[in-house]
Amino acid sequence: MNALYVPTPQENGWLQTDIVRLLGCRYPIIQTAMGWVADARLTAATCNAGGFGFLAAATIPADKIEAEIARLKSLTDKPFGVNLHMFQPNATQVIALCIEHQVRAVSYGRGPDKATVKRLKDAGVLCIPTVGAVKHAVKAVQLGADAVTVQGGEGGGHTGSVPTNILLPQVLDAVSVPVLAAGGYYNGRGLASALAAGAAGVAMGTRFLMTRESPVPADTLARYLKVDDVNAIAVSHAVDGLPQRMIANAYLDKLEHSAGWRRLAIALGSAWQWKRQTGMSAGQMLAVLGKSLKEDRTKLAETLMAANAPVLIQRAMVDGHPDEGVLPSGQAAAAIAELLSCEQLISSLVAEAEACLAAVYHRQPTQQGAVA
Repeated sequence: MNALYVPTPQENGWLQTDIVRLLGCRYPIIQTAMGWVADARLTAATCNAGGFGFLAAATIPADKIEAEIARLKSLTDKPFGVNLHMFQPNATQVIALCIEHQVRAVSYGRGPDKATVKRLKDAGVLCIPTVGAVKHAVKAVQLGADAVTVQGGEGGGHTGSVPTNILLPQVLDAVSVPVLAAGGYYNGRGLASALAAGAAGVAMGTRFLMTRESPVPADTLARYLKVDDVNAIAVSHAVDGLPQRMIANAYLDKLEHSAGWRRLAIALGSAWQWKRQTGMSAGQMLAVLGKSLKEDRTKLAETLMAANAPVLIQRAMVDGHPDEGVLPSGQAAAAIAELLSCEQLISSLVAEAEACLAAVYHRQPTQQGAVA
């Protein structure tokens, strides 16, 4: 099992929060599990720099997940997490691997039932869902979540409409577990503000996507760096019917202006390609669609997302064609002007956060945040 970080007496300062103690990392800085982006190298680099990273298992082929976990373990001796979706056909396999490999935590959206959460917790795996509404945070804790990540509307990919600075205090008042703030965070000032508001740390996707260890091809990263207008990172329903924040590009414009039948054709084509990549049989796909239709439209939309969005994202994030796929992004991309290594990023976050908190409290921090 990976060794948990134990702070020295001098390090019990502002950044030594409940999430740090739970996860065994050095700083309350979490790298989220971005599909096609959060691979073993990026996750290990985050963990080695003192943060905590989640491997994006949802977009890794079923026959390669265990090898990627093993590669991650070879790159770091620090604790790490794995992200999963219960609608992916191999969810049971991923859960079993997380338990077998003593993964420190799993992240997920709505999905695992109480029995599944208990199975993970009984094996020593922490459960940290991501939610975008107060009621979902409360429900997640009722099901056994050890902590929750709340993503405000500023965040990338699928997102809600409530800004982080409104959603965060509402969730903090509603639950008693540690709460991570996500959506709009990219620097030390943001980390300091989240901690001051009562969060146990911040979770960032876009900022880690835009690092030197990111596997995203150079042409696509250049497109992210080029964005300097926050209005160019807007929410669209065109990909799968759910609100999703993305950088505007030619392909998204094409989807936005396509008739309903054209979008359906794109979704079905993507679904078939996703079926081949995941190993899902036609029978399994029809069963999932049938279940979704039987339940409610929200579930159907989530199913279409599972098939459509990953393939459209892959074209930009893996193949390196930013104008032929979609570009999920938080609004923070407009404020990021350079690619740092994970070590540089986390060091700068920590230094700036400590300086901000010291200024607020009119006291000088010693090394690693202890107050003089």
